[in-house]
Amino acid sequence: MLVSAGALAANSDSPKAGAAAEVEFNDLFLHQPGGSPIDFSRFNKGNVVMPGSYRAELYVNQAWLGRIDVQMREIAGKDSEVLPCFDEALLDRVGADLGRLAPETIARVRMPEACVPLHAIIHGATASFDSGEQRLDVSVPQAALSRQARGYVDPRYWNDGVTAATVQYNGSVYQTRTAGYTATQGYLGLGAGFNTGPWRFRHKGSLSSDQGTARYQSVQTSLQRSVISLRSQLVLGDAFTDGTVFDSVGFRGVQLASDDRMQPESQRGYAPRVHGIANSNARVQVRQNGNLIYETTVAAGPFEIDDLYPTGYGGDLEVVVTEADGSVHVSRVPYAAAVNALRPGVTRYGVTAGQYRNAGLQGRPAMLQATVQHGFTNMVTGYGGIVVAEGYLAAVGGAALNTAYGAFGADLTHAGTRLATQPDRNGYSARLSYSKLVEPTGTNVSVAAYRYSSSGYLGMTDAMTLRELERRGMQSAMRGILRSQLQLTLNQRLRPGYGSFYLSGAVQGYWNRGGTDTQFQLGYNNSYKSLNYGVAASRQFSLSGRRWENRIMLNIGIPLGKGQHAPYAMTGIERDASGTVNLQQSVTGSLGVDNAFSYGVNAGYASGGRPAASLAANAAYLSPVAALTASAGKGSNYSQVSAGISGGIVAYAGGVSFTPTMGETLAIVEAADAAGARLVNGSGLRVDPWGRAVVPALVPFSRNQVEIDPKGLPVNVDLDSTLQQVAPTAGAVVAVRFETADRGRPAVIRTSTVDGKPLPFGAEVRDDQGANIGTVGQGGRIVARGLRADQGQLTARWGKTAQDTCRLDYALPATGRRGTRIDVIEVQCH
Repeated sequence: MLVSAGALAANSDSPKAGAAAEVEFNDLFLHQPGGSPIDFSRFNKGNVVMPGSYRAELYVNQAWLGRIDVQMREIAGKDSEVLPCFDEALLDRVGADLGRLAPETIARVRMPEACVPLHAIIHGATASFDSGEQRLDVSVPQAALSRQARGYVDPRYWNDGVTAATVQYNGSVYQTRTAGYTATQGYLGLGAGFNTGPWRFRHKGSLSSDQGTARYQSVQTSLQRSVISLRSQLVLGDAFTDGTVFDSVGFRGVQLASDDRMQPESQRGYAPRVHGIANSNARVQVRQNGNLIYETTVAAGPFEIDDLYPTGYGGDLEVVVTEADGSVHVSRVPYAAAVNALRPGVTRYGVTAGQYRNAGLQGRPAMLQATVQHGFTNMVTGYGGIVVAEGYLAAVGGAALNTAYGAFGADLTHAGTRLATQPDRNGYSARLSYSKLVEPTGTNVSVAAYRYSSSGYLGMTDAMTLRELERRGMQSAMRGILRSQLQLTLNQRLRPGYGSFYLSGAVQGYWNRGGTDTQFQLGYNNSYKSLNYGVAASRQFSLSGRRWENRIMLNIGIPLGKGQHAPYAMTGIERDASGTVNLQQSVTGSLGVDNAFSYGVNAGYASGGRPAASLAANAAYLSPVAALTASAGKGSNYSQVSAGISGGIVAYAGGVSFTPTMGETLAIVEAADAAGARLVNGSGLRVDPWGRAVVPALVPFSRNQVEIDPKGLPVNVDLDSTLQQVAPTAGAVVAVRFETADRGRPAVIRTSTVDGKPLPFGAEVRDDQGANIGTVGQGGRIVARGLRADQGQLTARWGKTAQDTCRLDYALPATGRRGTRIDVIEVQCH
């Protein structure tokens, strides 16, 4: 089809800016010698949307604001122009500042069944409706809008989701054989939940088995809900306190605290990345406050864990690496809050009452904690709090300064501990913290904190531990009462081409034992063309050797090819404190359309007094219902095997769905007849044979896009929409329904008249029910959709007289209605 600027003559006298103009097609550009003239009058109307009510996605200045019912009506005197109706409710939904409107305009939009075009309400505003996408786009000058922070979603559109039960699991078995001795450990991490309305029941626990002895540890069990009017979360049961003012501790009771996630995205917060080095297929456990919160198996070489769930804003992470030969290394990652600065006028609070809970203690003393933070100005934030527990009292006060040189925080805590068999302890602890992103140099000092505590000061964890040891007559076993602590987390981006490095470490001194504990993770990474290289160093505690060890590793990686599934080779050289040099060579890769299958092979050699060689392999498969892993290794004096499975199950009124990954807040996609369609929200995420899929990780209280890629759908199935947006509350299971329809079989029909000429370009083609199923294109071809029968009769019309029509009798191959290819047939028009 040839269209030029001269082919169209447009005119419009609509007062609405941006309204669709009426056009007139010049059919001389489409004239075929010897052919009949074509009737184009139906294309001359500017807006062909029919009046009525539509369900549409609302976008204001390109920002999604939810789904609405919009009325489309004809404008008086302009029967070709159908525009959206605006009343007071829709203006409020759009975010218009009604206080800026003239009194007579407000009166018009408040009338019963008001229908006022947007351009008649706000000067310079436009509204356009796309019936194909079911989308209403509104453009409003910023001066006419109420001011809201970027990313703001009105709480009235937050979605509590449907009633549902969820189970998240992570199971593994790890076995090693050393010197004829076999050790087997099993682990099953569980997260169970039940949602009804705004209430969320949650349970987290882990079942560990060592040599046949099983032990279940309940990490936390709670009932919680969002309190929207207070921008807070209410928690009943087991949870952790917010560690921004005091150190985070576990409790069993009730907590009401501010939830920063309810703030717009531009107003919001932290879980650290864990770096480490493994010499073999190793088991990595992450613990916080005595609780096992994460476990996985890693291949030899540097590893990184960046998907930890925040269980509190404070409390160092203990990283335990168990090698295939049985050796165990432990390191700690500082997990402290950033400086407690808030915006002016913002207040955060937390009130917790119940019992102190610690996995390492038997007692459950009563406790009460209250904290508050308030932003006074752009520069000054004040904060304070109090903790009252059995035999313990602490109070803190401090301030945070937000300056051009960085964010500084300083506070002073006084604590008193009452003891039965020894003098009571009273003391203070002073803390100075700093945070800064130095943009010119790319230096990000995430946390730099120094704390000094007097000899009588005890934090709550130490105080509760000492009181329990005292009751057992074991107070002399108390070790490690903190005297001073320095923490630093730093990331440095160098000039382009010079790479980057990171540093995370801590130095701690104690009152009741000599020496200091120094531990760190340090690394540098860079690349040259397709070559990647880096250096990593660490200092960590070896449980087997009962000593601190320094380790350094050089690693070099390069892809073995240029294809999508080209393997990747990594060479690592490590030297430990004893002078032993370990050489590791690995090859990893992935296979499948969605890279669902991944694999790795590793060979190692260790020098030293007793040279040792090793060979290991690992594989993982991300199936539609679960993630599967396996590994095996053989060394000079050991062998190792492991297997794992993880995933989630969601049950609700619509059925049961399985997923390989699951987060706290998720969506159930319902798309009947769309089995096999891919979800854009995740790699390998597809609609199952029952028309459902689980989108595993949504951001609560924020806009989340859920999108289906129609590629791979049966050719007779259409999606009314491929994109929807939801704003779930925390922990919600939201049902997102995509309407599908069987439109009938499609086909490409090559047509000609009885004298062998092609049908006129642009002719309409209808079935025997009068439904439009296509238009004649170039060369007499018809792309027909919606053929309800495998054979039937069609009518082509290109004019208004009986001579301007002909009949097509078609017959399609009997290939079934769920095929993925479009049939091409030849039909003569009579």
